[in-house]
Formats: sequence, C-alpha cells, structure tokens
Amino acid sequence: MVVVSYGIDIIKTTYEALSASDLSTYLEKDMSVSIKPNLVVPRPAYDGATTHPEVVEGIVLFLRNFGISDIKIIESSWIGDSTRQSFDVCGYVELSQKLGIPLIDLKSDKKTMLTYGKTNVAICNEALKTDFLINAPVLKAHSQTYFTCCLKNLKGCIPDSEKRRFHTLDLHQQIAILNMLLKTGYCVVDGICGDLTSEAGGQPVESNRIIVGRDPLIVDSYCAELIGCKPDDIGYLYEAKALGFGEYFSSSTKLTELNVDNKPTQTSPASRRTTDQYRQHISEDSACSACFSSLIYALSKMGKYRSNEMIHIGQGYKGVNKKGIGIGNCTKGFEHCIQGCPPKATEIIDTLNTLFPIEAGC
Repeated sequence: MVVVSYGIDIIKTTYEALSASDLSTYLEKDMSVSIKPNLVVPRPAYDGATTHPEVVEGIVLFLRNFGISDIKIIESSWIGDSTRQSFDVCGYVELSQKLGIPLIDLKSDKKTMLTYGKTNVAICNEALKTDFLINAPVLKAHSQTYFTCCLKNLKGCIPDSEKRRFHTLDLHQQIAILNMLLKTGYCVVDGICGDLTSEAGGQPVESNRIIVGRDPLIVDSYCAELIGCKPDDIGYLYEAKALGFGEYFSSSTKLTELNVDNKPTQTSPASRRTTDQYRQHISEDSACSACFSSLIYALSKMGKYRSNEMIHIGQGYKGVNKKGIGIGNCTKGFEHCIQGCPPKATEIIDTLNTLFPIEAGC
C-alpha cells in the first residue's frame, strides 16, 4: 500500500497521508519510536536536500494522537558536516523545543556489529534499540547513485567510519545489506521540493507531495519512477530485490492519492547530465559521497571542463604520490591537492580555474 497526499500545508498533508495509510495497524501505545529524517547537510529544506521539519511534526502529531509518547529524532549528517549544526540550521532544534522531543546525534553514539551472510555492518545502537523506526527521507537525486530515498537514508544510521568503508566496497550491495539488518517500520517520504540534480541541494523542484508506505522497496521503486529512474537502474534497489528484501511497486500495489487537485501538472524527470557530463574527466576510487558531491557541484558551477587532465578522487588514492590533481585529503600525495574532508567547492573552483582553462556558461 502506498498513499500520496498533495498540498502546501506540509504538516496537514503529512498527517492526512498517515491517516489514510495502514501505519496504525503496526503501532502499539507503549512502544518507542525513532524518526530518522535526512539532514545530510546543514541546509534548510527549501533548498531541496533535507527533510522539512514540518514533515516530522506531522508524524509526531499522528503518533501522539495514537497514544505514543516515547519519540526521538535520530540522525547523522554525512562525513565532514556536523549533525548538531544540521539540527539547528534545518529547524530541528526549534522543533525539539516546541514538541519536547530529544534530538539524538548518532555521530556520538556507540555501535553494534551485525552480520548478514559473510558481511559485517556496524550500526548505531540508537537505531537498533528503538521498537519502531520511521524512515523520513527526501525524494531527490544523488551524484553517485543517481537516486536516494528510503533505503539509502538508513546510511545515516551507521558510524562515519562505516560510511567511509561502504565506499571502499560495493556501495549498492552494502546499502541493500544494511536494510536487511536494520528494519524500517514505516516510510514517510518528503517529496515537497527535492533537488533532482544533487543530494546536497540548491536546485529544488517543487512537487508538494508526501508519499507513505510500509515497504521501503515498494516506496523507493515508486518514487524512483516519479523522477524518471527505472528501479533496476538503481543499483541498491536491484541488489535489495535480488536479496529477497521485497518487490517493486507494480499494478497490483494499492495506490491511494489524496488532494489530487493539488497534484503538480508536470513532474520534471531526474537528469543525469549534471554528473555524467563530468564523469569522463574524473578518476574515482572509493570516493565518499560528500567529497564526490563537492567536486560535481564545483564543476557544474564552473561550466565545461576544457582540460584532458584527469581529476583524481577517493580513498583508493591514499598513499599514492604522482603528478596531477587530487580532490580531498585522501589524495594529498598528488602534485596539486585540494585538501579537505570534504574539500570546499569554492576551493575546488578557485584551484581548477587557476590550473585549467574553463569555458563558462555551458
């Protein structure tokens, strides 16, 4: 079952979507509930990267009206950014004070190692110990995986060291395995104005919708198609299905749409042009998302890359000493290294403008 509600009153739209869903059938009044939004960077939700605090407020109101009082908000921003700063900038400190709900920074949490098959994954204890985990991601694009929503949002429930390790392995398979080990109780997708070019935001597309459902793979596959991605083309969705995690959204899935008069007349498809036009110039080896996103954002701001010089990025370049240009602390052995974990996009722009000619306006 998937419910989609359209509207500009985010709290109301979220509450109405949950009221029309089957969420209440999985809840018990004495259970503990943790809500996991996407606060990957300290940017307000209207930039298209982070979960609107109004979405979480709508969830809390629904839970409290059901009779649940033990509610927390848990999150860990991506590597290089502060979760506490994200809580503040994204409006969650104010929300916490308004509703009396604790904010848990998973970066300072202890971890537990779980095993699936031969694969070990470290997961933050706060995410594991809750009775019911509500996954509240943003529907948006991603510079490496092209699409991010429910399954990938759980990457914020692992330590930073594990996030780095994921990028040295098969990232898509690791995300799928993480979801096999850490179970989502319900999905509440913020589809209000996600960025369809980058996970870091800056180019939001207004859609004014909330999508909810029990099954993360069904919800993700439905959401992927909304922005022009086929589920099998998203590696971690394909891997999750192959592992038996669930099925994709199909004609047999019950779909309920509310407030259809507010439905957008046109949905802008996700475009891979922003990243694909630059991949031919990038030599990536196990790059973390924050670092890779900074590079892509910098190149997109600059214009057409006019050099044949490859740009190196990723953990695989640790200890490598050579000529050329490297992005991030892992490439400090390169002749020209733009340091940072992640480096600032402005510094990447300044350095590349100095080293290589750029044709602006492309």
